[in-house]
Amino acid sequence: MTETTDGQVADGQVPGPTEWGGSVGVGPWAGPWPTDPRYDHELLAEGDRRNVVDRYRYWRLEAVVADLDARRHPFHVAIENFEHDLNIGTVVRTANAFLAAEVHVVGRRRWNRRGAMVTDRYQHLRHHPDVSGLLEHAAAEGLTVVAVDNGPGAVPLETVSLPRHCVLLFGQEGPGLTAEARDGAALTVSIAQFGSTRSLNAGVAAGIAMHAWIREHADPSAVVQPG
Repeated sequence: MTETTDGQVADGQVPGPTEWGGSVGVGPWAGPWPTDPRYDHELLAEGDRRNVVDRYRYWRLEAVVADLDARRHPFHVAIENFEHDLNIGTVVRTANAFLAAEVHVVGRRRWNRRGAMVTDRYQHLRHHPDVSGLLEHAAAEGLTVVAVDNGPGAVPLETVSLPRHCVLLFGQEGPGLTAEARDGAALTVSIAQFGSTRSLNAGVAAGIAMHAWIREHADPSAVVQPG
């Protein structure tokens, strides 16, 4: 997949941690090859070991992305990355699972892609050097910025109605959201906790918030089954 910032930067096509050779996926296509242009001749010949649902077996990468683009949800996800947060890969993978429109990385461009399990190839990514850049982009696109933070003044996620067109904004592990991010959000929501820990892992919090959006806005009949 490509990463968008001031220009287009292509991701490296390095095999990911779930592409384990012959242990998962499907082998070479049996029988006459399909003529549908979405199919990849190399995958048909050698088999498809990628981390994709069966619907996309043997499809070209570009064909998979095009099909996802036709169905993407209108929510976005943003995460601050000023200290090389290791949760970003998990956030990207979850955003792909819930078919987010785009993932925004705020701060440092580089992040550890291993946790994404190769899903970054199918997910639109956008880099912003700072929070102000994210806020300007959200305003231009008509997206409500919703901060997810357990600080003072936050509204419980369990009782709030999330905007359909929004950016769910998360801080990094440890320091949480920056003051600029909290101040720039139109709404701040918190996730209910009942134990002794002060906060949830950022990747877990992102998954909970995204699923809250899905429960409110997504069409259950559009679910794609893994097998």
